[in-house]
Amino acid sequence: MNILLAFAPFLAFALIDRLVGATEGLVAAAIIALAMVIRDRVNGRSPKILEIGTALLFGGLAAYALFVKPDWSILGVRLRVDAGLLLIVLATIALRQPFTLQYARESVAPELWDSPQFLRTNYVITAVWALAFAVLVIADLVLIYRPDIPPKFGIFATVLALLGAARFTRSYPDRVRANAA
Repeated sequence: MNILLAFAPFLAFALIDRLVGATEGLVAAAIIALAMVIRDRVNGRSPKILEIGTALLFGGLAAYALFVKPDWSILGVRLRVDAGLLLIVLATIALRQPFTLQYARESVAPELWDSPQFLRTNYVITAVWALAFAVLVIADLVLIYRPDIPPKFGIFATVLALLGAARFTRSYPDRVRANAA
């Protein structure tokens, strides 16, 4: 599923952030995000809004981390990444181009692209992802302002939110089609 592949830079950031450090995680994520944008161009496809936003987010944070060398905590960096992702997703809704639309159009016949049901389905799925990212931001804030809460809380909230959004993304279109039939 291409939409889940779009989150590869975030997964790379999370892994490298934990193993090596925040700046290295930001740089790796920026490189992966940029590679995904270039891959689309080379393959003759338009880069996705989410992938462009991700490249800008990680590129900007990586440049800031490399040149300014801020004294960010791991949670502080995660908060910036999660909040940036949430803002990207919310911006796609505000711009009336929910980020899931580009991915969905790759697997749906062009004659369905303008149907109200197709558009509504993509708004709903994008809103669910926005909710998942809001959960991540809230978990980051809780852990920053309540250091007495175990870090497992953040891991649990992240896994639950992202798995829930991924499962919803896979199952919701089938439910919509079943209800329409």
